[in-house]
Amino acid sequence: MTDNLTGSDRGKYAASKAALEFIKPGMKVGLGTGSTAAWFVQLLAGKVNSEGLDIVGVPTSSRTRDLAASLGIKLTTLEDAGWLDVTVDGADEFDANLNLIKGGGGALLQEKIVASASNQMVVISDGSKQVDTLGAFPLPIEVVKFGWRSTESTVEEVLEGADVANRRISLREENGAPYVTDEGHYILDLHLNRIGDPRGLAEALNRIPGVVETGLFVLMADTVLVGYEDGNVHTYDRDRGDLGRHKVHMPSKDSLYVPGA
Repeated sequence: MTDNLTGSDRGKYAASKAALEFIKPGMKVGLGTGSTAAWFVQLLAGKVNSEGLDIVGVPTSSRTRDLAASLGIKLTTLEDAGWLDVTVDGADEFDANLNLIKGGGGALLQEKIVASASNQMVVISDGSKQVDTLGAFPLPIEVVKFGWRSTESTVEEVLEGADVANRRISLREENGAPYVTDEGHYILDLHLNRIGDPRGLAEALNRIPGVVETGLFVLMADTVLVGYEDGNVHTYDRDRGDLGRHKVHMPSKDSLYVPGA
């Protein structure tokens, strides 16, 4: 039982519940990282434990792995799974073309690898993540520790010619030290305010030696589910466009109970 939830929490819950419709018995499912993905993992565990849903999960971070394992979801590695049926993950921002910024939780590399090895990527979000133009949320890029300052300087040069509104870069920190990803890398957060050409910027940044990957997910999301406090979920599909809203059942206003989790 989780009490005193915000409207954003309830929106994330609604989107996560709608995403369960994409999960069928026998599937291999990529499990995303972040606050919205955590709701999905809990709801998925509820179906696994109470209904005997037979699926296997591939987590995108150590945090997701630990949460899913603690809730009784059977897990495997991407190496053993080979290929996935669907990945369900959150986003920090998405635009009308379903381009995403991801990586606020620090797992962008593994998230992108898992999503790329899936037949379908379903993104779950509350309404605050929908934007006209990407860039208000800082764009994370994962960089090798060795020579990271030189890498940062090259990133600055690339940004000089990019269609962005601002060009400030900061090294992500945690507890006063550089944040280190599960793969042992640093993260540079690019404070750009507006990204006019997400695909072009992603390609330019990925050509820089020392840049492992960017948090720009371009033409990767197949479906975006946007949840709202009242239980309405708006579905956007990359091929079929705006599919409108439907409503999922929501528990009482002040609490959400995840059965079996």
